[in-house]
Amino acid sequence: MLILLPPSEGKTPAVTGSAFDPDKLHFPGLTDARKKVLAALAEASAADDAHTILGVGPSLAAEVRRNAVLHNEPCAPAHRIYSGVLYDALGYADMTPAQQAKADAAVVVISGLWGALGFSDPIPAYRLSMAVKLPETGKLASFWKKHLTGVLDEYSAGHLVVDCRSSTYAAAWGPEPSTAAAVNVFQVRNGKRTVVSHFAKHTRGELARHLLTRDGSDPATPEELLAAAQEKWEAELVPATARKPFALNIILA
Repeated sequence: MLILLPPSEGKTPAVTGSAFDPDKLHFPGLTDARKKVLAALAEASAADDAHTILGVGPSLAAEVRRNAVLHNEPCAPAHRIYSGVLYDALGYADMTPAQQAKADAAVVVISGLWGALGFSDPIPAYRLSMAVKLPETGKLASFWKKHLTGVLDEYSAGHLVVDCRSSTYAAAWGPEPSTAAAVNVFQVRNGKRTVVSHFAKHTRGELARHLLTRDGSDPATPEELLAAAQEKWEAELVPATARKPFALNIILA
């Protein structure tokens, strides 16, 4: 089982730690592409129109400045750098050592800067969304799709892929539809289903935690994933098509 997560927009910077070393990240086949994006981000972040390029407001000026010197910033495991609703719900710090080891092995974070990361990979805090179009790379989702496809197709072969990404990050790579399930979260109000972003992030984090901490074997098929989700939620499974994976729909009352 592999669990795909998006990064958080906000990050918790490491106070101490070693400087960034690209050789310590998973997926070494992405190293050259990562270096290209790092250089493009540093250049864009030093430009007069950096905030416009990165799509951020003046309140994030310090984070934009940090983007230009990431090689000198202290690093921490990705699961500590990423914060926010989904990661709070996942609760890595409260897991047992065995559960944390399972998370380190199962979770892959899809990132606008790094492409794909292991959950324990040491990275600095940064600010860059997959929706950004850098002058040197073009739109990051398109840039990474060219580089991630071969690497992640091979890495995910033989695994059930539980896709907890938002659509922005899902655009960078699509797993084999027959062995993957995209997680959707709905609320029912006045008999109608609606999508609420905050609750979707929280519930995806809760689902990831449930899959990593529950007793028993990991789900190996979309049908087994549905059964695992139904241990905690009302859920349904929409069949895959030739181009779209299964959809695991979690329905909140």
